[in-house]
Amino acid sequence: MQDFARHPDLPATLGDLPYASLGEMLAKTVSRYPQQPAFHNMGGSLSYRLLDRLSAQFADYLASSLKLQPGDRVAVMMPNLMQYPVALYGILRAGLVVVNVNPLYTVRELHHQLLDSGAAAIVVVANFAAVVEQARAGTPLKHVIVTEVGDMLPAPKRWLVNAVVKHVKKMVPPYRLSGAVAFRRALAAGQAGRWRDAAVQADDLAILQYTGGTTGLSKGAMLSHRNLLANVEQARLVLGKELRDGEAVVATPLPLYHVLALTVNCFLVNRIGGASLLITNPRDIPGMVAELGKYPVNAFIGVNTLFNALVHNAEFLKLDFSGWKVSIGGGAAVQRAVADAWQKVTGLTLLEGYGLTETSPLVSVNSLANTAYSGTVGLPVPDTEVRLRNDVGEDVADGEPGEVCVRGPQVMSGYWQRPEETAKVFHADGFFATGDIGVRTADGMLKLVDRKKDMVLVSGFNVYPNEIEDVVAQHPGVREVACIGVPDERSGEAVKIVVVRKDPALQADELLRFCRDNLTAYKVPRHVEFRNELPKSNVGKILRRELRQPA
Repeated sequence: MQDFARHPDLPATLGDLPYASLGEMLAKTVSRYPQQPAFHNMGGSLSYRLLDRLSAQFADYLASSLKLQPGDRVAVMMPNLMQYPVALYGILRAGLVVVNVNPLYTVRELHHQLLDSGAAAIVVVANFAAVVEQARAGTPLKHVIVTEVGDMLPAPKRWLVNAVVKHVKKMVPPYRLSGAVAFRRALAAGQAGRWRDAAVQADDLAILQYTGGTTGLSKGAMLSHRNLLANVEQARLVLGKELRDGEAVVATPLPLYHVLALTVNCFLVNRIGGASLLITNPRDIPGMVAELGKYPVNAFIGVNTLFNALVHNAEFLKLDFSGWKVSIGGGAAVQRAVADAWQKVTGLTLLEGYGLTETSPLVSVNSLANTAYSGTVGLPVPDTEVRLRNDVGEDVADGEPGEVCVRGPQVMSGYWQRPEETAKVFHADGFFATGDIGVRTADGMLKLVDRKKDMVLVSGFNVYPNEIEDVVAQHPGVREVACIGVPDERSGEAVKIVVVRKDPALQADELLRFCRDNLTAYKVPRHVEFRNELPKSNVGKILRRELRQPA
């Protein structure tokens, strides 16, 4: 197989990285653009100077008050709020490790992640503090820091927002967390003036980014400062002509706890002194559109389902897109019909990129020069090698499908405390086996054609069938269960379970209630089918591919 083509006019390699740590990267940007806004959210803004001061205060609190030591893990559990980057950089500047947590996790899911990561502290928005209360038993969690939605807004707006969220909308369930500290009080306890960033090496662990596992338990991908800084530089080289230093305003509807938004909408935007427009609730399409109309947005990064929702919103069609320079789809396949509609409305080619949690995430992306939807995920970013290999690890011939294998400075070092799982995904020559199947097109592009594993992609989020099956099988009325993905107009794919009853009276609505109690919303099955038996191989393995056919 020939090598993939390279992005034209871009260097093949990165050379030496300009920074040794993410904290050092932020410090440089603060020195260049102190007054520039780093983040906008809910009508408020956070300048680089203020981000620097508040994150220093938080770092000092973690180290001086909580006595956390470099390498300790701190979980962050919140949607897109300005508190997130303050906590994020505070943790990193203290030499600690960020554990990103989906705020919609159930008690079961959070308990596993706290236990597995060994997180000593968590920063959580009050809306989800009740889940922490129930999940912390039996974990190493010692410290809980609770923030409210409006905490980074100026008074009196802060008081109003927090009162409405808690008392009018009643979005904060009651909780009792003994010893919990308010986020604003933690900031007040830290002293920016005395803080000096911890000595951090490029290969030190920065982020534990959890990804679903084939065993049904999520695994922590170990991303170092070097991994993330390399991916930032790779993305900067690809997007630099449009995302200009000190000028970029990037819409951020994807959650910052998702690795794509973390690296591109947070770290890359901060690297170039741009501003990230944080969308707290991307499901509120009218609210998002209103926010987009208030700022000089010039880049938008999202998933296929979000682009589709926007092009069908009447108010979105009225926006002025003359300043928009780039739009990129990731997390799930971009559909041609959606890309065509997006281009018709905005005048922008909807570019598609490819990446994984384990690769920080960017592996390949279409060129900004593209004038139409390509149906591929473009070319590898600089310093990234891609090979397509068969089941015995050999490169396949041109035009033949093979597993996408990646080698580059953005590839994780392995899975947290899982050497056997790590060994399964790395070849002897250092290539990481992604589990995705791709082909090299005649013009040297990477095209994804299938997934080797049975992972289901729901609105860009990974759902692993084994996890769903493990939960459903715990219902006393279930004898056997298998999970598959089925096409869905809204979310790309939806979760379907096929069940053999133990209790003949078991109904779908009861099963779904059980799932909602134990799974994050996007993992909850949308379809339930009952059968008398499941198709199996001669060794008893359930054949999921046959479940996609009518009973």
